[in-house]
Amino acid sequence: MPDTVAISPRATLNSTPAATPADPAFSVLVTCGRGIVPFLREELAALRFPVKRELETGIEGQCSMADILRMNLVLRTANRVLLELCKRQVRDANALYSAVRDIPWERWIPEDGYFTIASHVSTPSIRDSRFANVKCKDAIADRFRTLTGRRPDSGNERCGVVVFLHWVNDLATLYIDTSGESLSRRGYRKIPMEAPMQEALASAVILATGWQGCGHFVNPMCGSGTLAIEAALQAQGRAPGLLRSQYGFLHLKNHDPLLWQKLRTEIRAVPKQKLAGRIIATDNRPEAVQAAIQNARTAGVEQLIEFQVCDFTETPIPPPEGVIILNPAYGERMGEITALEPVYKQIGDFFKQRCQGYRGFIFTGNLDLGKKTGLRSSRKVHFYNGSIECRLLGFELYAGSRRKCKQTPPQAE
Repeated sequence: MPDTVAISPRATLNSTPAATPADPAFSVLVTCGRGIVPFLREELAALRFPVKRELETGIEGQCSMADILRMNLVLRTANRVLLELCKRQVRDANALYSAVRDIPWERWIPEDGYFTIASHVSTPSIRDSRFANVKCKDAIADRFRTLTGRRPDSGNERCGVVVFLHWVNDLATLYIDTSGESLSRRGYRKIPMEAPMQEALASAVILATGWQGCGHFVNPMCGSGTLAIEAALQAQGRAPGLLRSQYGFLHLKNHDPLLWQKLRTEIRAVPKQKLAGRIIATDNRPEAVQAAIQNARTAGVEQLIEFQVCDFTETPIPPPEGVIILNPAYGERMGEITALEPVYKQIGDFFKQRCQGYRGFIFTGNLDLGKKTGLRSSRKVHFYNGSIECRLLGFELYAGSRRKCKQTPPQAE
């Protein structure tokens, strides 16, 4: 797989000091959506993250706290950076309580702080994951009461330290969720519109097309503009985490605000890459285009994207080459699917008649509709949009030989 991750060499893990006794290496799990691991792997390779194990929805390794902060800032396709505290065989709720109470939470959570418990629980010993959350909360609170006579506040909001419990069968792992909210929530999408594509998925889809800011990027049916905005951020090499101000690690007792500020300043100082092409986003709904413009303005990339209200068939296609990608509706019921068949056929005709010299892509959760384009796809990349199994269908639309700026899409299937 070629290097398709637009991250400056200055923004690497190795640009921070190596772990020392004062800055130890932690076991870390970087999570992502299903189907995104190949692209997360490339991002982590660019950061020189020492991979220990790959999972279906994440990658494990070891790094320092400084590295954890950097990953939260620069990763595009990740959901969370989880710092592992404890992994233990646990058969019931009482054993879970004991395991959690043994963890030195006083090193992580301020006495006057706030924490919340999130979890993924699948074990026959309990029926409701909320009960496991309560046992964890009680164990942490009881440890503080025993040691200090007081305890931090707790609740359901992710506005403080986030503790994550992963308990499957009889194996429980406790993490600090250093991200707090998902990294996919960049903070710019103030007007999401209906059924929006999450930012991390959009970033992975763009990486899968092979577009790296060279050539044009055209996105008809743009909706709230997520694909176009993520393309602009990638093309400039801008760290998506700079758009956010809140992270879980900010509330840790051992958080180093000077290190955090230094890291943000260093990454902000990385020169923006020049966009070698146009980014065009269109939609036939004025309210969608207005939402996309507002979201792009919040992300600081409004000036890089040309927005237009029009039918997708009237979208400007600047010569000579580039990437064009559409994310049409999938249809959930038979009547909706039947109504969408001519739309997919129109997309195929549009590709053939207007998009010579481009690489065309359709992101869809309905392969049967994808076949209605009348085109034979040259690539099919598996993704998941939430629980929906999807495909990124690629079509070669080149008229003659490829010109300069050749970009080969990664093979991620």
